[in-house]
Amino acid sequence: MQTAETINQTIKENPAVMLYFSAPTCNVCHALKPKLLEAINENFKTFEIVSIDVSTDAEIAAHFSVFAIPTVLVFLDGREFLRKSRHMSVGEVISEIKRPYEIMFS
Repeated sequence: MQTAETINQTIKENPAVMLYFSAPTCNVCHALKPKLLEAINENFKTFEIVSIDVSTDAEIAAHFSVFAIPTVLVFLDGREFLRKSRHMSVGEVISEIKRPYEIMFS
């Protein structure tokens, strides 16, 4: 079972982490998630991806100040680097991560 503490540990232990907040009732979440995960896996080999269902893990969402879905949080070197909620495109997320990621891992 994941908790805010285990997720914080994952963020500490991995140089690149993406948290994906969604819910079973969110159609946009379900359409976006497979495309986004595929793009992350293709472009960034070392990303750790954590999916959080806000309908069952509301306290985790609150811990990370997430109040809308879908929400994507990207952490690089343990710090929050990117926060996108609701309206986002896969290309937009990838392009915002690409340069800092390449600098970190080159």
